[in-house]
Amino acid sequence: MLDAIRLQARSCGALGSPLYERILTSLALDWEAGGAARTLLPASWARPVHDAAPLRLLAAVHRIVLLGRAPALARFYPSAGGDDPGDPWPAFVEVLRRERAELAPAMSEQVQTNEIARSAVLAGGFVEVAGRTGLPLALLEVGASGGLNLRWDRYAYDTGNGVGGDAASAVRFTGVWEGPAPELARAVEVVERRGCDLAPIDAASPAGALRLRSFVWPDQLERLARLGAALAIAAAVPVTIDQADAGSWVPARLAAARPGVATIVYHSIVVQYLPPASREAMRRAIVSAGDGAGPTSPIAWLRMEPAGPLADLRLDLWPGGGRPREEAVLAECGYHGDPIRWRAGPLATTGPVATS
Repeated sequence: MLDAIRLQARSCGALGSPLYERILTSLALDWEAGGAARTLLPASWARPVHDAAPLRLLAAVHRIVLLGRAPALARFYPSAGGDDPGDPWPAFVEVLRRERAELAPAMSEQVQTNEIARSAVLAGGFVEVAGRTGLPLALLEVGASGGLNLRWDRYAYDTGNGVGGDAASAVRFTGVWEGPAPELARAVEVVERRGCDLAPIDAASPAGALRLRSFVWPDQLERLARLGAALAIAAAVPVTIDQADAGSWVPARLAAARPGVATIVYHSIVVQYLPPASREAMRRAIVSAGDGAGPTSPIAWLRMEPAGPLADLRLDLWPGGGRPREEAVLAECGYHGDPIRWRAGPLATTGPVATS
């Protein structure tokens, strides 16, 4: 657990949250000394890194701050109007001690970031599939949380060479591409939006919105503002999020025939949370459906997942370019979606389908 806390502290520092870096650094010291942190993040936790255990605790405390129940800590949280540059740890650890009965159950709740900026990199993959197949899209998202990225085409993508998506959208991405950007100004028709999650969130409800906000780091106001705009869009664009495990949901959804439609199974920063059996069942179902696909009902597997210091966006397409299957790395990007380094050029074969 101590390594997980320290790793998360470094990650928060690298990804632009000095507030959480400071809190986590102190949290590690408190845990090592057997303080309040150890009771909430026990040493017996089997997979603290994969389960993002420290982020679960941070989000649970952030919820309490957003509800106005920790004014001393709120002074340090820009998300609650705070701007105190001092040490947040004394106020933070006081919340751990005072609210332990509420915080402890939250440690079993899955991380629910639902980061909107990931739509900016996923959009390139969606447009790639639509352009190569010439068909409307059915979107099946694994680990969909509140389904905000299922509404990707309701956001604006200004690449400098045109605007994709909804040019009038309050959610707007600009300046997130390093180097050439994909051609996103093509018209894309989405005929189905559906996702699965072990604990779906109703993004249109006050409780769901609060939960999603709590997972955004409190000193990253741009992310919070973007989330607020996306939540308003979610209220107007309903989607279905099934409470289900990926290992059973993906095979069931791919069993349905969709002639004249390109079906895309996709996910972003999700595989680390899936049990190995579920991950393998999902993979087998996608490969099986892909191997049986034809030109009028192609199957695509799009995933943005960790690849070292950066994430990458990979696409498998069946059939593609006259070949049974092609795989390509389309882009590299930050874990929250930007910056994006798009790999310009046609889809290129890079080897056999990945297993995760």
